[in-house]
Order: sequence, then structure tokens, then C-alpha cells
Amino acid sequence: MSEVRVLVLAGYGLNCDYETAYAFELAGAKAVRVHMNSLIDGTIKPEDFHIMAFVGGFGWGDDHGAGVVQAVKLKTKIGNKIIDFIGNGNLVIGICNGFQAIVNMGLLPGFDNNYTVRSVALTFNDCGNFRNDWVYLKVNAASPCVFTKGIDNIELPVRHGEGKFYSDEATIRRLVENNQVAIQYALPDWSEAGGKFPYNPNGSIRDIAGICDLSGRVFGLMPHPEAYNHFTNHPDWTRRKEEAKRSGKDIHLSEPTAGTRIFKNAVNYIKRR
Repeated sequence: MSEVRVLVLAGYGLNCDYETAYAFELAGAKAVRVHMNSLIDGTIKPEDFHIMAFVGGFGWGDDHGAGVVQAVKLKTKIGNKIIDFIGNGNLVIGICNGFQAIVNMGLLPGFDNNYTVRSVALTFNDCGNFRNDWVYLKVNAASPCVFTKGIDNIELPVRHGEGKFYSDEATIRRLVENNQVAIQYALPDWSEAGGKFPYNPNGSIRDIAGICDLSGRVFGLMPHPEAYNHFTNHPDWTRRKEEAKRSGKDIHLSEPTAGTRIFKNAVNYIKRR
């Protein structure tokens, strides 16, 4: 395949479309920012793309709950087209507000290949305020998630006020047993955070930071991988560079970051398909 095409949704208060498109471009794809109205009126067709990205931001100001209006609008107008897009073997990623939107649409967790039922929620942080910080993330190597394959434990930034992953006990148990929990908030030693604040920044049940469907092709997460697209994005980059220098190690600033590798995994999956 000569070109992997990525549809990056934009419009109505979403504000991470440029960064997400840039991250996919770094990963070797052709990313196109598309206002969601162009999808709805048929000007742009999902079938012309291989990956669909629901991005972060504050869609419709989150006035009716984070991701709610976007979910209702898209599910009502083109829900079947998005389900067909997934059924054709393509990939979907939802980041932060995008994660909130796709769980409200029912695209996740996708039990029994049903992408219409809402069975999990992302709700207000237990701490009662917006969190803008970096977190440690434990990656589940047994997960079918396409986006996290081959990635060890990582650090990414979070920026949200409604990031607490919540559901009933039976649903959480099913997610865990199916290895659909792709990433979890962790302590600095990479063990599960156990709900401890601020390592778990929002009180998510079982420290869940991101889940996938059973196929591993639909992935949603609260942290922002697109915001870690260069070594210098990390708040400790100067210290790490100096530590490497003093120990005789060479730091290659152009090497893919953990954030970029998430997008590169997706692009490589499509190329191999």
C-alpha cells in the first residue's frame, strides 16, 4: 500500500486536530483534517480512509456532558457508516474528548461485535477539578489493541475534567477478562496505581486509562499520545538529556517517542493488511 489515509475529525470546539494530524504524518500517513459536517453531508466519505481519529478538545463546550453532543450528532446522522467503516477492517482511535464520544456512541467496548450499545462511561474526576499533568501508564501486553503492540510502559500527558472510567462490576470484569483494558494508570515503578491520586488522576475504576474492542482495531484513551510527538515535549527532557550526556549515552532527539509509536503501530497495521 502506497499511502495510508487518516481522517482527523474537526469542528465545534475540538482543538487537538492539528496535533493529531501531525502525529499521524510523523508516523508515515497522509492525514486530512475534516470538519464533521463534511462527513454528514457526504462531501467526504469514510470509505476513502483507513483510519478515523476522534480528537481531544471540548466538543460543543461539553455543555451536555463530555462527548455527548458529538456522539448523538454522529450516531444519528452517520452511525451506520462508521460501523461499516469498522466492519471493513479499518481502525478508529478516540483520544480524550474523542474517547468520551466513542463510548457514548457505543463503539466501545464493542462486546459481541455490537457497536451501538453504551455500557461504560467517562465521568467527572474524583478530585473535583480539571487535571493537566503527565501520568505513568502500564501497557497490557496481552491486549489485542493494534495501537499499543510492542510498546512497554509509557508516560503521556492528560488534560481532562471528566476522565473517570466507570461501569458496573460485571462489565469491568468482562473488559479485564477479555484483555480489552489496554492501558492503566501506574505508579512510577510501573505497577498499577491502585486508585492512588495523582497517579490515577481521575479515580478510574481499576486504573483504566484506555480500552479497545475485541478486534483491537477500535481504541479509546484519555491520555494524549499526539502531545508527545517529540523528545522535548516531556517536562523532564532537559534533565534526561543531561543524565544521558553524563553517562555517555547518545540522545537522538528525532527518534519516535512513545506517543508517536502509537500512531506508527496503526499505520504499519494498515500497510501490512
